[in-house]
Amino acid sequence: MGEEKKIEVEEVDGVGAPPRARVTPEFERKRDYLAGFLAEKKPESEMGGAGGELQEAVIEALKSIYDPEIPVDIYELGLIYDVAISEDGDAVVTMTLTTPHCPVAESMPGEVELRVLSVPGIRDAEVKLVWDPPWDPSKMSDEARLELGML
Repeated sequence: MGEEKKIEVEEVDGVGAPPRARVTPEFERKRDYLAGFLAEKKPESEMGGAGGELQEAVIEALKSIYDPEIPVDIYELGLIYDVAISEDGDAVVTMTLTTPHCPVAESMPGEVELRVLSVPGIRDAEVKLVWDPPWDPSKMSDEARLELGML
């Protein structure tokens, strides 16, 4: 009872992304429902427009933004409804949040805009925050469900 407890404080400049769940070889699945879907090759596409390299680069940038309460990126979580890229390099991202009362409701659209603007080839970015249709867990990708143990 008379012992002093020492408390150590460490200051950090930033924190990395949370670790992603990985399926190890020891884990055995009965059936792999995703095998055919994940093995499918996407057709080659041009730089701009739907499915272009620029759109893929924007999607990769969006996959680097994580929901603060769920260890899954916002794209796989299903918060991004649409990514449209014009021929001039203007991006319009239509997105939602898990709830209108989300703690990051004010900051998340700004972060999305900054990440999209950081993609080489993007001239301007606009983020449209919508509430209809509302987000629900069915909008999550199979990868997100797997990471959260819902698949």
